[in-house]
Amino acid sequence: MNMKLYRHKLLGEGGDDMKISDVRVRKINSEGKMKAIVSVTFDDCFVVHDIKIIEGQEGLFIAMPSRKMPDGEFKDIAHPINSETRNLVAEAVFKAYEEKRLEEGDNAEEAALL
Repeated sequence: MNMKLYRHKLLGEGGDDMKISDVRVRKINSEGKMKAIVSVTFDDCFVVHDIKIIEGQEGLFIAMPSRKMPDGEFKDIAHPINSETRNLVAEAVFKAYEEKRLEEGDNAEEAALL
């Protein structure tokens, strides 16, 4: 089947935009540069696991899931193809990460009081 035709049928006449329907922060690290591992679900039907939140010299950034190639270089397995989508994903990931950090901080304070 022609890929252009398939895309047209999949997206419909207007080419609806894909929406982020869920962001799950699966693991938070307080030590080291890797701060969290996240899964993002799109349109309740496609999920990308192992997105990492990394602390860099200029602040936090997301690293998409990648695979190490035989030459030692890392290549993304799945990634946004434009900066608008990358920013949308990053914004949703950072929001979920901050919410989870605050929630865990509240839980730690409650446990200390008991």
